[in-house]
Amino acid sequence: MTPVASPGSPPVVATAGHIPLRGHGVLSARWRAAAVGLLVAELVVLYAPTAQFLWQRWTMSVWHNAHGALVPPVVAFLVYRELKDFTGAPPRASAWGFLLLVPALLLHAIDTGMHTQLLSAASILVALPGLSLLLLGPERTRAILFPLLFLAAALPIPLGMTEGIHMQLRLLATGATSAVVALMGIPIFAEGTTLHVVAGALEVSDACSGFSTLYAAGAVACLTAYSAPTWPRRLIVLACAAPLAIAANILRVISLVLLVLWQGADVLETFLHPLSGMMTFALALPVIFWLGGPPRQPFVQEARG
Repeated sequence: MTPVASPGSPPVVATAGHIPLRGHGVLSARWRAAAVGLLVAELVVLYAPTAQFLWQRWTMSVWHNAHGALVPPVVAFLVYRELKDFTGAPPRASAWGFLLLVPALLLHAIDTGMHTQLLSAASILVALPGLSLLLLGPERTRAILFPLLFLAAALPIPLGMTEGIHMQLRLLATGATSAVVALMGIPIFAEGTTLHVVAGALEVSDACSGFSTLYAAGAVACLTAYSAPTWPRRLIVLACAAPLAIAANILRVISLVLLVLWQGADVLETFLHPLSGMMTFALALPVIFWLGGPPRQPFVQEARG
């Protein structure tokens, strides 16, 4: 028997032994949406302890990765901005995402046994591009690849990996401060990472090394280079970020020494000490933005829109 279409109904194509199901595509789409929702929910639950660990590190003090709390909102904005160009185009999922997602989950599993949370945090950088390939497809993933990789700026760096850098920055800040303060006619003597002044001995510790400012300035420089209009501008920003951060921290240490000479060593126990760390970063920011120049035109247009 051959099915007969009623007047006004869409044509029905039939083959022998097969009756078409009009709702089959709708059901498949619903199942796919349910599977995607379940996958995302599982990943959220799986990485919840890692997110809590990162939040604790970001909010621990102004000396350690405080800029990390600002990275996820910035990444979310960049991803939204880049995906606006694909509005209306259906995503083309790619199974290549499993090549990234599976190793990321294995890295997370290894960290579960080691209880460091650092490997798990690093695995997020691998998992997100893989998840993007699975859900959004290659074209959208290429468009948001920089924002996803920029999440690396939010990861805390273990002290064991940066101990040598901390020491060199401390020695540099101590020597430069001693030279500048001596030029002002103020008696000062540098011994290792200790500054001897009339008010007493001042130790340039890891917190005053300027590494946190250097890390944050590097992250801002990468973001500024991403929106810079030309490659020469991008290279200038990336090359100048570290010297600017180091110079700003030396200026901060000099200011603290002068403040101690004026108010006494007890001033380091007040809010002025951590405030000086934030001001150091604030000094480097305008210069980095100025070196980057005006953002490229598409960035400006979309931001205004």
